[in-house]
Amino acid sequence: MENILEVKNLSKSYGEFRLKNINLKLPKGMIMGLIGENGARQNYNIKIYFKFNNSR
Repeated sequence: MENILEVKNLSKSYGEFRLKNINLKLPKGMIMGLIGENGARQNYNIKIYFKFNNSR
């Protein structure tokens, strides 16, 4: 199946917040949600994925 988003070994630091070795595949036609506590930076993660995807 074709992936519309694929992230491999993404690491990013912002102050005390850190993402470390994030891997993600989103197949075409699937729906994904990020679940976490308030303030867990779900929107930050999504912004990073699309920033890297648009830089190609």
